[in-house]
Amino acid sequence: MKIMLVDDASFIRMSLEKILNESEYDFEYIEAGDGIQAVDKYKIYSPDIVFMDISMPNMDGIEAVKKIKAYDKDAVIVMCSSLGYQEKVLDAINAGASDFIVKPYKPEQIVNALKMALQRKNKNQ
Repeated sequence: MKIMLVDDASFIRMSLEKILNESEYDFEYIEAGDGIQAVDKYKIYSPDIVFMDISMPNMDGIEAVKKIKAYDKDAVIVMCSSLGYQEKVLDAINAGASDFIVKPYKPEQIVNALKMALQRKNKNQ
């Protein structure tokens, strides 16, 4: 199974990968540092689940969600946002994101979001 981790901060991507590696699942990881890379890599690798930051340079997460969903209506995308972005989270959900988690997040929040995303992915197949 492939997961794409999208955040402009490499330490956040590494943190997510560490948490996911400690879950009961086995993944191949794809990383992107902004929304443009996320859209391009989604089209190349077709990840099963995407964890995406909202606030990034070049193209934000909301615009990237719109473009990915236009390409693949069944894409499963979990948004990750900082506390001040609740308004943007609603925009992301309206754009097609499946779920969201708020930074700073706890490992159990990531694992729970992962389990929900896997259920959605299985339902879409």
